[in-house]
Amino acid sequence: MLSTLSIKKQVINALEDIKAFDIVELNVKKLTSISDFMIIASASSTRQTKALARNIKEKMTTSGIDVIGIEGESEGDWVLVDLGDIVVHIMTPATRAYFNLEELWSS
Repeated sequence: MLSTLSIKKQVINALEDIKAFDIVELNVKKLTSISDFMIIASASSTRQTKALARNIKEKMTTSGIDVIGIEGESEGDWVLVDLGDIVVHIMTPATRAYFNLEELWSS
């Protein structure tokens, strides 16, 4: 079984493969029991957010990591990939600026 840090690295690689930008990782262990880390990334279009989520799912499945769920694919402005200890938020820049998760979840 892969460590959380190893999974996090694979997620970031999957995001970089399809040109996500402004990738930020937040350690939220002390703030919530939902997950240990949040990874937030921007995509230039809703089409790209969906492609990034699919790429993460494919890479995790290949590595034997369960993807608990993917939310928001139908709209695509904000796609969430739940990996348990890691939650990935992929957003268009306008959506990311509006919700400002970095400020909300920074400790």
